[in-house]
Amino acid sequence: MNSKLVPQEKQPQPRTNSAFKQLWSMHAVMATCYLLLFVGGFGMVKMPDNTLLRGNTYTLHKSIGVLTIGLLTWRIFILQRVWWRKYTRRLPKFTGEWIRKFLLHAAIYLFMVAVPLSGFFLSNSYKSGNVPFFWVATLPDIFPQNAAVVDFAGDLHFWIAYTFLAFIVLHAIDQRKYVRSLWRRTTQALKKSSLS
Repeated sequence: MNSKLVPQEKQPQPRTNSAFKQLWSMHAVMATCYLLLFVGGFGMVKMPDNTLLRGNTYTLHKSIGVLTIGLLTWRIFILQRVWWRKYTRRLPKFTGEWIRKFLLHAAIYLFMVAVPLSGFFLSNSYKSGNVPFFWVATLPDIFPQNAAVVDFAGDLHFWIAYTFLAFIVLHAIDQRKYVRSLWRRTTQALKKSSLS
């Protein structure tokens, strides 16, 4: 049997360092940070004042908040690259579905800025120089120290954070197929690791 080998067209391989892949990696990292912020924030306010761990928990919470601002800046830069590549070829179809998703994502990005900023406002109002970064540095104040607004700042941070959480739940519902597949993969990986 004398069959000639026909050269096959190479399928383009997705680049491992593509902006879209970086954006997804950043999504996972930031989701982890916000999960730590919500769980830690909820736990630390329930701790008694005389608990030795309380101060370190606040430092960790504030440090992760600062980290999310840096990560968000990088994420927006990557998002711009993704949008540039995607929408310079053709503009999106401005359907009701596209507009709804765009508004939901815009609100989430707005909250990703507002939550740490309101945390800065609370910390700076309470005490000047009160925003540490992982026990190695203290960030300069953004807002002036003002004991009169501490209660207001605390309420503001609380309500913005939990409104953000509500939008995250809406986002998870909107992406429920992806969330279900991620849950399946995670539980399968955990089962495999527990068996070995």
